[in-house]
Amino acid sequence: MPKNEECRYLKSHEWSYLDGAEAVVGISDHAQKEITDIVFVEMPKVGKQVSAGQAVATVESVKAAFDIYSPLSGEICAVNPEVSKDPSIVNKEPLDRGWLFRLKSARKEEFSSLMDWQQYQEFIKTQKH
Repeated sequence: MPKNEECRYLKSHEWSYLDGAEAVVGISDHAQKEITDIVFVEMPKVGKQVSAGQAVATVESVKAAFDIYSPLSGEICAVNPEVSKDPSIVNKEPLDRGWLFRLKSARKEEFSSLMDWQQYQEFIKTQKH
């Protein structure tokens, strides 16, 4: 799995990295700490066409439910069966085993337009109260 520096980020705290012709998507470590104990993940349907910025999944924690947005346009080609069975994996390993879904036909130009690790760190600093 990727290092933080290999991923790109949305302001809504999803990460993505390119794995060949597919993009892997999850939520950042920062987001899982803010959400706290994740108890359920509603995954998108495999085969669904999505647009960048579209809400495609839902993560529920003991606090509330949160939409998960697709960082890129493409087709959902896989969802993480481990997370469906044990949503707490997202809290334990958000960048490794806690990925949520994969997209095929992801547009590389969209990926390049997302925040890099350094930009995301700066963004998080501006969000703290």
